[in-house]
Amino acid sequence: MFNDIGALELVTIVVLAILIFGPEKLPKVIQDVTGFIRKIRAFSDSAKQDIRQELGPEFKDFEFEDLNPKTYIRKQLTENEDLKEIRSSFDLRKELNDVTDAVNSKEADATPGADAAPAAHGAGPDLLKKPAAPATEQRARFDADAT
Repeated sequence: MFNDIGALELVTIVVLAILIFGPEKLPKVIQDVTGFIRKIRAFSDSAKQDIRQELGPEFKDFEFEDLNPKTYIRKQLTENEDLKEIRSSFDLRKELNDVTDAVNSKEADATPGADAAPAAHGAGPDLLKKPAAPATEQRARFDADAT
């Protein structure tokens, strides 16, 4: 429950509790808080049991943690035998490196060929220019009332 509280935060909470409640009342406050937490846990556990009973025997292995999408996906990826086989046969880093190498080699091959092709066919450098941007009058009109 308190996995993300560091030592400094814990010391700050203790100091604030002593300042707010005082050293005389602090043990009683701690007892009240722990009793309240126990009641909440008991209520939560009984609610989980009631839900499991209402779902029936086909959901006897149902875990409420599976309702979290990350936990559900992690569980499915680790328990499903077909997915384990696919994961073991598929190396994403290797595939990514192969694709990167292929793209880089095509770019390297295309760059010298692009300069030589127009000159070989007698075409000038005008073919390599980017097309001109459309004129401002050709833009679609903006209707301020429509938005």
